[in-house]
Amino acid sequence: MEHSFASATILLLLITDPLGNIPIFVSSLKAVPQARRSRVILREVLIAFGVLLAFMFAGQAFLRAMSLSEVSLQIGGALVLFLIALRMIFPPPPQENPVPQAEPLIVPLAIPALAGPSALATVLLLVSQAPERRLEWVAALSVTMIVCTVVLLSAERLQRVVGERVINAFERLMGLVLVSISVEMMIRGIKTLGRSWPA
Repeated sequence: MEHSFASATILLLLITDPLGNIPIFVSSLKAVPQARRSRVILREVLIAFGVLLAFMFAGQAFLRAMSLSEVSLQIGGALVLFLIALRMIFPPPPQENPVPQAEPLIVPLAIPALAGPSALATVLLLVSQAPERRLEWVAALSVTMIVCTVVLLSAERLQRVVGERVINAFERLMGLVLVSISVEMMIRGIKTLGRSWPA
């Protein structure tokens, strides 16, 4: 599936899911003093950005080392995105997580909340499909991280003003969009695989 800058940015936003991560960030930062929360969020977003950026530049080497084809990555990526979309539409029942007693570092905010396996697979997929457009994908990732930062810095305010039900409804809507994207990726991957088979 050919991605433009806009479609790559939208895909990365759907995968990193800043709105869906609001409850995680609010819960994880309860033990952090109010004055430090913004700095912690900025630090965690920067760590996630660094991890995704490193994976983006090391992606081709990773594919070669694992002897993976781009078609298998595309079909596998489509399956992962489809499962993520289903989880967004039909979220599991909420679990009571204890509030951490120390300031979170890397886990669980940077990884896996923002730079989880699905986000890593997505940046790898983008680069494997069009390595010559790597700078464009870096720009798309940068825009995604900026949006995540803005949303997460406003997490507590958004949760109070909009309400958890509205946020959940919006996440389900984004899940429907992601289902369509994953199905399209799967169809393109199968067509490419079919053309590569001997007649």
